[in-house]
Amino acid sequence: MSRTETSLKTYKKSSLSEKTKEAISGYLYVSPFFILFAIFGLFPILFSFYLGFQKWNGLGEMEYVGLQNFKWVLTDKIFWTSLTNTLIMWVLGTLPQLLIGIILAYALNSALIKMKSFFRVSIFMPYVTSTVAVAIVFGIMFNSQEFGLFNVIFSWFGVEPISWGTSWWGVKVAISTMVFWRWVGYNTIIYLAGLQAIPNELYEASQIDGATIRQKIQYITIPMLRPIIILTVFTSTIGALQLFTEPLIYIGRTYREEGITVVLYLYREAFSNLSFGPASAAAIILFIIIIIISSINVFIANRIGR
Repeated sequence: MSRTETSLKTYKKSSLSEKTKEAISGYLYVSPFFILFAIFGLFPILFSFYLGFQKWNGLGEMEYVGLQNFKWVLTDKIFWTSLTNTLIMWVLGTLPQLLIGIILAYALNSALIKMKSFFRVSIFMPYVTSTVAVAIVFGIMFNSQEFGLFNVIFSWFGVEPISWGTSWWGVKVAISTMVFWRWVGYNTIIYLAGLQAIPNELYEASQIDGATIRQKIQYITIPMLRPIIILTVFTSTIGALQLFTEPLIYIGRTYREEGITVVLYLYREAFSNLSFGPASAAAIILFIIIIIISSINVFIANRIGR
């Protein structure tokens, strides 16, 4: 074998080893995410599916009970109350924020609005504010006493003080308002980014053709925003069905039926009643419900703008 062939083979081996080293280094860089996800994400999910068929108080031995946990949850009146509360809060707090978010984004993208940077930062501030702080502030605003902010405002119009913390609709309106205030800015910024990605040539061409503002929104803005709308509908639906922090802080650990949500229900079963089997079964049922409702919402949102 000539010296040239030997050098060529040595070069190929060295280059191959360099590629292998680069691949290994790349996997090492991304490995922390997958390791942490496997420990804190994948394992709890799989363990919850396993616990759904077990009777366990968190300390003793597990006992296989089959579908008894699911039967118990589905026949529990409080579970259906929590599911009803969750869906009502989703309608009151999440659906309006998507519509208002599009309107605010369109306004912020308009040339008529001055100081756009200030308004963009201001409208996004609720999202970066601590959820606990938001719940505490809104708890004071929705105080059931006469000196509560909203009760004072309603008293100007002759309305009697409302028991926001104990009435059936008062609790839901208060929690839904927190959710709306905190997330409307987040969706607005996402819609604003989508609006800024729409080519101005489309609006200029429609202007030449004599299109009205309504026609521009209907035939240009909404169709071009359809992927963004699908994204926000999907993420907002999942977040609304997993509502936990706001009702927990607002109604406390009393878990009253007026404001208990599905996640708060399974949290109560797991950490207050030490019934991890029914709690895991409720989590699995919620998982299925989220898939069904999210699929329906995405299907409806996907037809917008066609």
